[in-house]
Amino acid sequence: MKIQSKSRQRGISFFGLVFVGVVLAMAGVIAAQVFPTLVEFQAISKAVNKVAAEGGSVIEIRSNFQRAQDIDDFKAITSKDLEITKEGDKVVVSFKYEREIHLTGPAWLTLKYAGRSK
Repeated sequence: MKIQSKSRQRGISFFGLVFVGVVLAMAGVIAAQVFPTLVEFQAISKAVNKVAAEGGSVIEIRSNFQRAQDIDDFKAITSKDLEITKEGDKVVVSFKYEREIHLTGPAWLTLKYAGRSK
C-alpha cells in the first residue's frame, strides 16, 4: 500500500528571486549615492552650530564658517548661503540647500536639506 500525500512546495521561484535581487541592488545603489549627502549635511550642521556658539559679527561668523568648510571639505553651501539672525541675545544661523542625484534617463532624486543652529 502506497501512501500518497499532496504537499505543495513552498518558497520563492527563480524569477521571484531575480526580481527581489534587482530591487535590492537598485535600493543599494540609491543608498550609496544618498549616504554621502547625509554625511555632508551632518558636517554642515556641526559647523553651523559651532559658529553660532562662538558668536560675533556677521563677518566673523561667515569667516569662521568658511574656515570650518575648508577643514571638513564640504561644497554644498558657502558662507554666503547662511542666513544669520538674532533672537533675543542669541545668534541663530540657518541654511537650506538642495542636492540632485541622477538615477536613470529623465529620473532624478531631489533631496532638500535645511537646518539651523541650536
